[in-house]
Amino acid sequence: MTVLAVANQKGGVGKTTTVVGLAAALSEMGKRVLAVDLDPQMALTAWLFGEDHKGRATVYEALFWPEKLREATLTSAEGFEVAVSSLDLAGAEVELLAFADRHQRLHRALAKVPGRDWVLVDCPPSLGLLTLNALLAADFVLVPVSCEYLALRGLALLFATIRRVQDGLNPGLRLLGVLPNLYEARTLHAQEVLDALEKRFKEVLLPPVRKSVRFREAPVARKSILAYDPDGEGAEALRRIAKEVVRRGEKGGA
Repeated sequence: MTVLAVANQKGGVGKTTTVVGLAAALSEMGKRVLAVDLDPQMALTAWLFGEDHKGRATVYEALFWPEKLREATLTSAEGFEVAVSSLDLAGAEVELLAFADRHQRLHRALAKVPGRDWVLVDCPPSLGLLTLNALLAADFVLVPVSCEYLALRGLALLFATIRRVQDGLNPGLRLLGVLPNLYEARTLHAQEVLDALEKRFKEVLLPPVRKSVRFREAPVARKSILAYDPDGEGAEALRRIAKEVVRRGEKGGA
């Protein structure tokens, strides 16, 4: 089982879009996939299930009682599984402080659900305890970044956090790639940002995903971009990226 944390402390860079697209593409490739919604904003859960998950266990309970991750898992219409989120996660970081193994709670929960090929963790837009749980549980981290100047500014802090995790809590954590999202090829600004990313992350940079209204429409239909617009440019981009993610995962990194 390969665990991939999709992380960036900046919001609006396409983390959830990336997780849903990759989960669908990996599932399409025959992989057994579990997507974990670790964000209190519940974007992944709302995208695929709306309010249909109400009244069941969530990732919040699983952080305290690891065996409950099975109860928190639903199967999407496209075949991959989702461990659903809850607004209660907003308070989990404070509540987990009482646990000596507070950084390892997600790792313990994932140990209760073996048999998956890939686990994709949709991290919250912060570098708090929830994201640290994801980085500690992960084999790899994937960093989506929107093609805009402000999105570049926070990367140094994110990579400093990743290095600290590698130096202590999870020495085996590896960077799988940096994924440029919301790329608008016709704008000079987006091209300048992409050029800056290529200079800084040449070895690990993935192909950019172009901005498209289809990505905004897909959650309304409760579908991934692959199901909503299967022959579109966005779907094809995610399929190519999923193949590269598998290649890098099998290789041990970029």
